[in-house]
Amino acid sequence: MACISSNTFATACSVGSTELVGSHSHLLSLSPKVSYRCCFRAGPIYWTAANNGYGSFARVRRSSCSGLTGGGGGVYRQSGLSVFSCLATINGAPAASGENFDLERVTVLVIGGGGREHALCYALRRSPSCDAVFCAPGNAGISNSGDATCVEYLDISDSSSVIDFCREWGIGLVVIGPEAPLVAGLANDLVNAGILTFGPSSEAAALEGSKDFMKRLCDKYAIPTAKYQTFAEPLAAKAYIKDQGAPIVVKADGLAAGKGVVVAMTLEEAYEAVDSMLVKNVFGSAGCRVIIEEYLEGEEASFFALVDGENAIPLESAQDHKRVGDGDTGPNTGGMGAYSPAPILTKELQSVVMKSIILPTVKGMAEEGCKFVGVLYAGLMIERKSGLPKLIEYNVRFGDPECQVLMVRLESDLAQVLLAACKGELSSVSLDWSPGSAMVVVMASKGYPGNYKTGTVIRNLDEAEEVSPTVKVFHAGTALDSDGNYVATGGRVLGITAKGVNLEEARDRAYEAVEQINWPEGFYRRDIGWRALPQKHVKSQH
Repeated sequence: MACISSNTFATACSVGSTELVGSHSHLLSLSPKVSYRCCFRAGPIYWTAANNGYGSFARVRRSSCSGLTGGGGGVYRQSGLSVFSCLATINGAPAASGENFDLERVTVLVIGGGGREHALCYALRRSPSCDAVFCAPGNAGISNSGDATCVEYLDISDSSSVIDFCREWGIGLVVIGPEAPLVAGLANDLVNAGILTFGPSSEAAALEGSKDFMKRLCDKYAIPTAKYQTFAEPLAAKAYIKDQGAPIVVKADGLAAGKGVVVAMTLEEAYEAVDSMLVKNVFGSAGCRVIIEEYLEGEEASFFALVDGENAIPLESAQDHKRVGDGDTGPNTGGMGAYSPAPILTKELQSVVMKSIILPTVKGMAEEGCKFVGVLYAGLMIERKSGLPKLIEYNVRFGDPECQVLMVRLESDLAQVLLAACKGELSSVSLDWSPGSAMVVVMASKGYPGNYKTGTVIRNLDEAEEVSPTVKVFHAGTALDSDGNYVATGGRVLGITAKGVNLEEARDRAYEAVEQINWPEGFYRRDIGWRALPQKHVKSQH
């Protein structure tokens, strides 16, 4: 699929009973069975499209010709532009001649533009009931991969614009990826407009938007978590730190893009973290209060559950790597890699998590008058002493990069699963997962999570995906330059994901794909999965 823009097209093609009509920003396919708009975006690559005779485009591929060639030999030529990037597909795959067009289908809008959203688009595109996938704003990689039609112009901070878009394009489900629009109340506005939305209300999103809110909920409903105190004054915070001793954890209360947590190994580091948040205001209003939390020893794990307000079902386990350096060293990041399943989360332990953490949270939120609908992402610490899980934090959306490994393993129809959550019908849903394992290795701009350079050129992404059919490159922060090259636009830029019959095979394929990529200004950890696997030498980075 592609991005929408306002280009003008002239067409000359008729295939069987299907007439293709082009005007302004849209190419419409009209047939007795289906009618929908296919969108285009200017870019440096030629593409051809084959019509499947059912009023939809069956495939998209690169072409050396000028314009777009239809299955019947007609060429769709644009006026005012010399090239196209790509065009839309139905479900991203050839439609079989016997496809059942009477099946109720859904068109989905994914909000966001990072690696998590790319993975969600990828899974939705593979959903049999999903007619089309839009992503706002999306990114160049999502667009050019054919996983979604990106809507760059849509202001996702303006609820009325999003609602208008949904009505214009017949959106039957909105999936909100990032935390900021959730906390801002986008889900509230969409639900009030009668649009099914997967994602919690702003009130329920406070589970992530305020760590103090989450901690107080844990206290009230006896959910196991680390001992803590909340402070707004630096002197009181430092006095508590001195009394507790180091190591200790300092957290900004609000949203800080995954960077508001400092694991202080000394008192001086803890004092400095307090000053940066409460005195220097490095996180703005997100750091106007801090949570001082006991340091827990053990192994971290991520646990995900889908929630419909009253019921919850677990997703497969996953584990990420937050620290920037090999051996879990250096500052925290948004995540440098992940794998699924996580061996530490045994079936028995998953049951404990559901009973002691997830279900009490769902019940507590309902009793507090803010039912939670969406995905609960519990950051856990499996304590070394007791072997039992404690809740470190909640996120109210799919984790990034854990979402990438979960979505490549999911075999269920994601669109139908998320619709069931929106309708309060999860109690009748079961999930199917591919056997084996998956791993994602994040490639980031050098300097991340500190200052980094943008606009650096990335090459050989096609070669990376050719390593194995199980390799998928998810784009978190890419754009196209004037020459058609991918360039980095963020800190975490790519998620190189692979499946294997076991974790070792998934790791080997992921790193083999990483090594194909030519990006001198990028870096990656070479030990993703090290806690679960024997160490293996990975070649030096480019």
